[in-house]
Amino acid sequence: MNRIEARSPRSSDRASVVPCQVSHRATEDRLDEIGPDVRPPIITVDIADIPGGGQLHLLRCGKEFSIQFGDDELMGSQDHISEKALATLTSERLRRQDGHILIGGLGMGFTLDAALKAWSTEASVTVAELVPKILTWAKGPLSHLFGASLKDPRVKLRMADVYDVIVEKRERFDAILLDVDNGPDGFITVANDRLYSSNGLAAAHAALKPGGLLSIWSSYGDDLFAERLEQAGFSVDEIILPAYVGSSERWHNIWFAAKSA
Repeated sequence: MNRIEARSPRSSDRASVVPCQVSHRATEDRLDEIGPDVRPPIITVDIADIPGGGQLHLLRCGKEFSIQFGDDELMGSQDHISEKALATLTSERLRRQDGHILIGGLGMGFTLDAALKAWSTEASVTVAELVPKILTWAKGPLSHLFGASLKDPRVKLRMADVYDVIVEKRERFDAILLDVDNGPDGFITVANDRLYSSNGLAAAHAALKPGGLLSIWSSYGDDLFAERLEQAGFSVDEIILPAYVGSSERWHNIWFAAKSA
């Protein structure tokens, strides 16, 4: 397995980082850039039930949004470097822009938006989303983040567990992009364990066309998971990216698992 650590963006780019942070991934110095007396309050916008148990909270702080599970942030509107890279780097590695792409999870739309920009008008993009209210948020309070992506004719939305979509048909996808949890250990639901288990990775391998790519986002590294990918028949590269613009301490991981041609 090859591992690459990407350069953190220049500190001069930090103007795009909002000092009022919803994110639990933010460092304390970012929180302290403005005082608590002038920092906008954190507001609960809505709550979504997760099929099988648990809840997601949509929070707002000023102009920024966060989706959280318990006390942990799953995604934030200001921290999306690696979520976009999940799509753009996959497209670059495939060296073709007209395939059939599967994205696991709508999130805040950053991966979908990047995919639509990276792939051509001949591509098709299937998005599998398990939680119905995520789509409601995408069309409501988060619509400014999604823009027109959900109306793009290349997009097909499936309200389903991405695992169920993966196992439907062999050699169906040119790329599978997964950002359905905080990493490969079933943080949100136990059901996600099957997706990242040996059997789940074998199913993803079977669902890819020859030469296809399975790309997986994580908020942390996991060498044992990389070994499972290799045992499933993939050739694996790992890239480590800054969690947000200007980050030097918080990093996210993306595994690129290639199926032989």
